[in-house]
Amino acid sequence: MKKLKGSNNITKEKPQILECEKTWVFVTLMFVAGFYGAYTYSIRGGVFCNAQTANFIFMAMELSKGQWLGGLYYFIPMFAYLVGAIVSESIPSTIKKSGFIRWDTLLVFIEIIVVIFIGFLPETAPFQISQIAINFICSMQYNTFRQSDGIPMATTFCTNHLRQTGVSIVKIVKRKGDMNENIKRFVSHILMLFVFVCGGIVSAAFCYIIMGKAIWIALIPLIIVFVRLLYVDVKNENNSLSKTPKGH
Repeated sequence: MKKLKGSNNITKEKPQILECEKTWVFVTLMFVAGFYGAYTYSIRGGVFCNAQTANFIFMAMELSKGQWLGGLYYFIPMFAYLVGAIVSESIPSTIKKSGFIRWDTLLVFIEIIVVIFIGFLPETAPFQISQIAINFICSMQYNTFRQSDGIPMATTFCTNHLRQTGVSIVKIVKRKGDMNENIKRFVSHILMLFVFVCGGIVSAAFCYIIMGKAIWIALIPLIIVFVRLLYVDVKNENNSLSKTPKGH
């Protein structure tokens, strides 16, 4: 007997989760972000390149003391971050039309090239070069990877994860909503915070040992992500390249 159209026996298909939206990708990129943060603060001028809140504060403190040039110094990473957001918002549609790879995959490749370049910079090179480069790629990464397995995520800083952890705790304690979903979100945000700290620890340790070339350690996780995303783009998701990741 044929199933009637609209029959209750027809099950709803689970929405496809793209490889670039999977938790392991976000966790890996969060580790890299922690690495970037410790790297730029410890040996590349004492600024934070993952996000810009601290740099706004540093700029305000310098301006309050009448140190105009000191204040403008922090404008450099902020401007690079702004440009990164503009570029990552403008390019994806063009890349999508190529029908070869996703913007997400290309972005990770760009990060790899930038990291290789930064590692070759001598210790005497102006800090602004590495600051601008890392601010630029962090901004693009933050604007590109937005949602993991249905959960809004940030892959470059911790504030949102800390807030969402608190929200999840309250929902779990009060048994509010879907408990499985609340626990899933709690674990996901805690994991992101943990790997960010791990990235910072590894970065600080290697910066102490090999200075500027420590940035090359970040190539290991980046290459793993790039190879996997490229393989999936070509083999598994070549018919879904026009699909926009969640959160965009």
